[in-house]
Amino acid sequence: MSTIQTAYSRLAVELDPPVARIVLHNAPLNIIDLAMMEELALSLAQIDSRPDIPVIVISGEGKAFSAGVDVAAHTPDKVNEMLTKFHAVTRGLVATKKVTVAAVHGHCLGGGAELAMVCDIAYTADSAQWGFPEIKLGCYPPVACAALAGLVGQKNAAELILTGRTLSGKEAAQIGLANRSVPEGEIKAVLDEVVHGLSKLSPAALALTKKAIYTWDAMHFDKGLARAERVYLEELMKTTDAHEGIRAFMEKREPKWTGT
Repeated sequence: MSTIQTAYSRLAVELDPPVARIVLHNAPLNIIDLAMMEELALSLAQIDSRPDIPVIVISGEGKAFSAGVDVAAHTPDKVNEMLTKFHAVTRGLVATKKVTVAAVHGHCLGGGAELAMVCDIAYTADSAQWGFPEIKLGCYPPVACAALAGLVGQKNAAELILTGRTLSGKEAAQIGLANRSVPEGEIKAVLDEVVHGLSKLSPAALALTKKAIYTWDAMHFDKGLARAERVYLEELMKTTDAHEGIRAFMEKREPKWTGT
């Protein structure tokens, strides 16, 4: 079947059975704004309807996978819409019957790291920079709060979320945040190898096996993310510090925390 390229403003989507490739396309750092969230949801729904495509590869164009969700979307007038749309994308990635593969290079931060971590398989460049820096804005990453400990263990998850520190792709693979770390120039070869192997397998068997793998985790993820959303909107967004952190970032200054 011939390759189909679908036009989006924030994504480059290529349907080339048995693989769909979604490339984040919002230079220079592939910031995930509301428009990208909408396009990701649409593209995932489109791919889900294709029985001839069992594999989705997600990557970033240019010098980064993604530096995260648009900070401007965290303001009081937009935060509810932002969480609803972004979490619809992450839930879509978790629920899809397709095998999802993330290819990470450059910055992979915040919401970008959350997108990569909920994929079934993640390959990263050694030099990539992973992290969940939301705490530095007086916020937290709800998807990571719900699911990161299941990947890297409670202590590692707590450290990463509470300190906001960045780690290299090599360390991300060592602690289980990614499957494998390779020199950046070798990511394409690794992807080609795994996609070739997956393409030889039964799409039906892959879908049902994925469903079986995540049966237990999916129940906890849904409940955990719902609670993280609720605390974020009903408690965190009512603090002075959360609003101060967002304003300080947008005004390019150090935040002045009050503890309230």
